[in-house]
Amino acid sequence: MAPTGPPADPQKSVEDEIESILQERIMVLDGGMGTMIQQRALTEEDFRGQEFKDHSRPLKGNNDLLSITQPDIICDIHKEYLLSGADIIETNTFSSTRVAQADYGLEHLAYRLNRVSAQVARKAADTVTAQTGIRRYVAGAMGPTNRTLSVSPSVERPDYRNITFDELVEAYTEQAKGLLDGGVDILLVETIFDTANAKAALFALQMLFEEEYASRPIFVSGTIVDKSGRTLSGQTGEAFVISVSHSKPLCIGLNCALGAVEMRPFIETIGKCTTAYIICYPNAGLPNTFGGYDETPEVTAMHIKNFALDGLVNIVGGCCGTTPAHIRKIAEVVKFCKPRVPPSLSQGYMLLSGLEPFRIGPYTNFVNIGERCNVAGSRKFAKLIMAGNYEEALSVAKLQVEMGAQILDINMDDGMLDGPAAMTRFCNFISSEPDIAKVPLCIDSSNFSVIEAGLKCCQGKCIVNSISLKEGEEDFLEKARKIKLYGAAVVVMAFDEVGQATETETKIEICSRAYRLLVEKVHFNPNDIIFDPNILTIGTGMEEHNLYAINFINATKAIKETLPGARISGGLSNLSFSFRGMDAIREAMHGVFLYHAIKCGMDMGIVNAGNLPVYDDIHEELLQLCENLIWNKDPDATEKLLHYAQNHAQGGKKVVQTDEWRKGSVEERLEYALIKGIEKYVTADTEEARLNQEKYPRPLNVIEGPLMNGMKIVGDLFGAGKMFLPQVIKSARVMKKAVGHLIPYMEKEREERRAKQGSIEEEDPYQGTIVLATVKGDVHDIGKNIVGVVLGCNNFRVIDLGVMTPCDKILRAAVENKADIIGLSGLITPSLDEMIFVAKEMERLAIKIPLLIGGATTSNAPSS
Repeated sequence: MAPTGPPADPQKSVEDEIESILQERIMVLDGGMGTMIQQRALTEEDFRGQEFKDHSRPLKGNNDLLSITQPDIICDIHKEYLLSGADIIETNTFSSTRVAQADYGLEHLAYRLNRVSAQVARKAADTVTAQTGIRRYVAGAMGPTNRTLSVSPSVERPDYRNITFDELVEAYTEQAKGLLDGGVDILLVETIFDTANAKAALFALQMLFEEEYASRPIFVSGTIVDKSGRTLSGQTGEAFVISVSHSKPLCIGLNCALGAVEMRPFIETIGKCTTAYIICYPNAGLPNTFGGYDETPEVTAMHIKNFALDGLVNIVGGCCGTTPAHIRKIAEVVKFCKPRVPPSLSQGYMLLSGLEPFRIGPYTNFVNIGERCNVAGSRKFAKLIMAGNYEEALSVAKLQVEMGAQILDINMDDGMLDGPAAMTRFCNFISSEPDIAKVPLCIDSSNFSVIEAGLKCCQGKCIVNSISLKEGEEDFLEKARKIKLYGAAVVVMAFDEVGQATETETKIEICSRAYRLLVEKVHFNPNDIIFDPNILTIGTGMEEHNLYAINFINATKAIKETLPGARISGGLSNLSFSFRGMDAIREAMHGVFLYHAIKCGMDMGIVNAGNLPVYDDIHEELLQLCENLIWNKDPDATEKLLHYAQNHAQGGKKVVQTDEWRKGSVEERLEYALIKGIEKYVTADTEEARLNQEKYPRPLNVIEGPLMNGMKIVGDLFGAGKMFLPQVIKSARVMKKAVGHLIPYMEKEREERRAKQGSIEEEDPYQGTIVLATVKGDVHDIGKNIVGVVLGCNNFRVIDLGVMTPCDKILRAAVENKADIIGLSGLITPSLDEMIFVAKEMERLAIKIPLLIGGATTSNAPSS
């Protein structure tokens, strides 16, 4: 079925033209080129043609070469798809980079392959356009190559790569030039299994559009490899979208690896987190035992129609196993379906990603940027890197993440190191460790070549730390443009041609100037701008330094009020540098400073994630001394603080925790252990409470009493900004250990109760079954775990699916286990959207099970 619509408007750009169609109807992409070539049963001689009859290597299977040796066959396939209803056909160039063609010894043909393939497709599209009067478009297909930037091909050497970012950029530049010279309308970066490769392709395209060619619309299509919802290199769908959105693709979506049924939840996820149009071209189901595809055109079209009816797609087509018959049926069923309307996403969010997405918004608590992977700031890390012990150095990174670092700062600035090489090697090692790679990286260096080396290794969206106006506007703008091409956010230091800003007014003036340059000249997204107004050292004995903390806090407040979207960060350790070696004093200063700076708008900071004190825990006298020093209330504050250190903290070293608190009641001890995150005695104290049968007749009463009381205090402190995420994580571990001790006793109690009631095995011994899960995108589970324990004690069968649980897994478990209730948990704001999505899916699939939601972001409103 041929598409309908008005003829092309010569005054419109190709992008405007396609976008106007996408707003009116669902467009149709072609189907599998390889599938159709296989049906021709071509021989080695057919592939070689006359030109390559004496080539030294076998060429059968090099489908792209057929554009040169058998152009009529390729042109006929294009026409078949166009006459079946395709609006857009892809060039036969999936493997036409010099990287992929090297397998055939034909790398020298890369440019020609792309130009000729584009010309063949252009000819077919123009012929059918003339026949039907409806404009048809050509998309230049840019495949992923057979190399990967994020995964080592060697098990023994996780840091090894068989290609570099620069080599990929060069290969993609050559391919894109051939496609553009051959007359394509669209550039389609497709079948992305490693986002780092795709970022190299997008880098190449953006450079070409800036320097040589008029811009064309960019389509980006990833590949989710299985039901885990991740690419081959480990990214979730949302993280993938965040990582490539800097290129402003007109369309973004998924293709290959899965059939439409398996692809649906991932297309929905992507559609919810982008304002781009959605492209979806699945395989004809999953492959059979022999690698073929059995899904009929009618079945594929039915699934695609459901996508369309539910408002999920803007462009649909087919990948492996699909034929013109599939495309004809798809075109027929979507003809009268309304296209997806891109959502209006919440403004004001900074979006970052590692393997997983990280959103910083209006309600995000202070963000911890782990500081210990810094050769200038950690002796342990520096020694390991200098010795070449990178694998052991990974343990430093992993510990930072475990202790609550939400972003990881990496710095390799040392005169004895080859900075770019060290940065590259360590970032490659990080890619091999999913527990670390899940968080975004902050590439930190005063040397821009080191920064670039780090950016070239990262498939996620990073932060660059930092650039400044120190070398003037031209240097600043050049670096900012490059950072934007790499798709990173940026930290801007309050530093200009005159020097480092120390006064409040100068900090504001420099940051405002930098903001205007970034937004107006580079068109930088304001939400990707982070200012560091310089946390400078106080308590030096020099009077001119006394206001440094106040100046930072005041500048922070003004910047947040006057520069929309911008965030504030800073290196916390600088504040207390004059008390180096006095850890107790330094940590107290940091706790007091953060408490006030966060209230005035500080969003994030480079900190030692495991050593942030709780404001209310600071000794009363020390707290007052720190307040006086930070707010410059006492001219003798420095001397008094040094005197305190000598008399109270063993010369300023951290005092070893005493066991004085152990003299309190068992309830007081349990609450103290939870608030302080002390695991040492919690099992013994929990057992002591359990044995007090008079006060706690059931093990559950211990949870509902002192343990929950302690966690309530933790929640109150966290909400008030007096406690940070690392401390909450410690508290959660203590709670988990205490509950773990009680579980066997509660299970025994349940068995005894069943025996007393005379239950027999054939009967269902439970009151009901509940499926519990922390929703996709969220790793917080302490609340869910407690609910599970309480329900278990009340004779419910609890199916706990853990954290980061996708919707389809939750609903499948509920149906398979005949659940009476589904319970969803989540701490972070996006989790609420995921809960709403689960509810909508339940409605769509007519699942009538009651839904229970809970967590920090929930209230009565969304559940009503």
